[in-house]
Amino acid sequence: MDWEAIGLKVGLEIHQQLDTRKLFCPCRSELRDEVSGTIVRRLRAAEGERGEIDVAARQTAERNLLFRYEIVPGSSCLVECDEEPPHEINTEALRIVLSIARHLNARILDEIHVMRKIVVDGSNTTGFQRTALVAINGALRMEQWEIGIPTLCIEEDAARKIEAQGNEITYRLDRLGIPLIEIATTPDIHSPEQTREVAEQIGMLLRATKKVKRGIGTIREDLNISIKGGARVEIKGVQELNMLAEYVRNEALRQLKLIEVAGKLRERNAVVHEQIHEVTHIFRNTKSKVIANAIASGGGVFAIKLSGFAGLLGKKGEDVHRIGSELAQYARVFGLGGIFHSDELPGYGITAEELNAVRSAIGAGSEDAVVLAAEKEAVARKGLSAVIERAKMAIQGVPEETRDPLPDGTTRYSRPLPGGARMYPETDIPPVRVNAVLMESLIPVEEYGAKIERMCAQYGLSREIARQIIRSWRDIEFEELSSMFPHAIAEIARLLTNTLAEMQNKKLEIEKLTVEHLAQILDAYVKGRFAKEGIEKVVEAFLCGAASIEEAIKSAGVEKLGASEIENIVRELYAQHPEISAKPNPESALMGLAMAKLRGRADGKTVNEVVKKVLTSNLQS
Repeated sequence: MDWEAIGLKVGLEIHQQLDTRKLFCPCRSELRDEVSGTIVRRLRAAEGERGEIDVAARQTAERNLLFRYEIVPGSSCLVECDEEPPHEINTEALRIVLSIARHLNARILDEIHVMRKIVVDGSNTTGFQRTALVAINGALRMEQWEIGIPTLCIEEDAARKIEAQGNEITYRLDRLGIPLIEIATTPDIHSPEQTREVAEQIGMLLRATKKVKRGIGTIREDLNISIKGGARVEIKGVQELNMLAEYVRNEALRQLKLIEVAGKLRERNAVVHEQIHEVTHIFRNTKSKVIANAIASGGGVFAIKLSGFAGLLGKKGEDVHRIGSELAQYARVFGLGGIFHSDELPGYGITAEELNAVRSAIGAGSEDAVVLAAEKEAVARKGLSAVIERAKMAIQGVPEETRDPLPDGTTRYSRPLPGGARMYPETDIPPVRVNAVLMESLIPVEEYGAKIERMCAQYGLSREIARQIIRSWRDIEFEELSSMFPHAIAEIARLLTNTLAEMQNKKLEIEKLTVEHLAQILDAYVKGRFAKEGIEKVVEAFLCGAASIEEAIKSAGVEKLGASEIENIVRELYAQHPEISAKPNPESALMGLAMAKLRGRADGKTVNEVVKKVLTSNLQS
């Protein structure tokens, strides 16, 4: 794909949790399973500073959701419950954001004012998120590019979603209020690969402070993507760095498809009809289980006509970017579990006769598409109204909207793109004046290139290994472990680069492996419990469920053997393979057999010495 030709533009918003106490109270920033109680709320959309209700907040509020919040002792208090005003902003967290801003040569504001951003999806008990602009007009300088950083903000993280059942969502308050730095880039990124590189560079810069949290979910990226003739679409909350390029690629292709379909619809003079017809009588004896169950449960079947849409909604499996799926996603947001449309029918138990009867009842011709919903009337009408609005947008092209990332690299509709109407001032928190005393207390941030040079000099690493460690975001773990085990630098480097990558390739969840686990493995290795070749097996044992280092060593079968045990095994192998003595290089042949048997239970040097001894004694005899 020629990304330049289609006018691809990408802007990033990086949200990284800071490793401090919470932003507006002294609670610990820790995720925990202990729950001491719950509170229940409903939230409504309120007017922002401009006297308008934000379109995204309005649509979310229309869903009439009920929110249940789990209180976590030590990690939440009355501030998170919105029963006590927020305290003054956490100075330590602010200092970290100011340090990053200075490093990016951004203009730091004289005063920092906290604002309220209206969010009524339940992720905040208050119905808004607190955020503050800290600096503007910075720049990220890379080897190939310079990317603008128009804003740096500090804000509170949202509550943690636990489960959703029907119109009730449960959140846990342990994550609510954890400080976040938000770094926004200009839309000067023009390819999927560049998107990943810029995000990676910002991530390394954040980790260089040594003041950010680590692990899955502690850093999240929002992608703002558009192409020529398309529109800005936000993909919110991507957690996997390696998936960024895939999301950008798929969104660009999705917008191309939408633009193509819009052109065809305009050529056909397509019209979206707003009337919703009840056609339950046509399906009284239907063989469709979904429709029969809906009718039996007191629901009905309802239909709309989309003139000129026939053949453009797409069949399931035909194209990942189908207009029909776009319509279904809008319906789902309003509680309608699914829709049927004529491009996929007959099917799902719906016969050609039933489809033709619906067409006749609502006046749909062969060039028109029909969309059906089988549900309780109120739900069906609300969902089909959303389908009607989305179908109108299809004629125009690409709608601005926010979408959720899915594990396969595609996305689904979440809500309209929010605007400025959702902002208004926070009246409970005084502004912070950025004075000389605060600026003098900022922490240094080590440059990427300078860090490579220092790690090479300090630990005797090659530049390539140092680069691999930093780019894998394992540099903090490396330095922690190296200070504990200074004589095992090479083993630590291999463990954090090659071994963990191999475990990931085996689809094992390496996030489960803490620094404490790694320290236990290395401690056992340095004490001679197993050979360096056994490190990988012990790591795998931990990832497969071993509860302790003892259990991991036993499960991996790498307990180190004594010299006599090694010699007995090598002699036995030699006796089993007498042809070795006739080979051009008997030492290499026997060594290969021995290491396959002893890997992890004896180091290569010791095995090689025993192999030489066994061959010499046999030749002499």
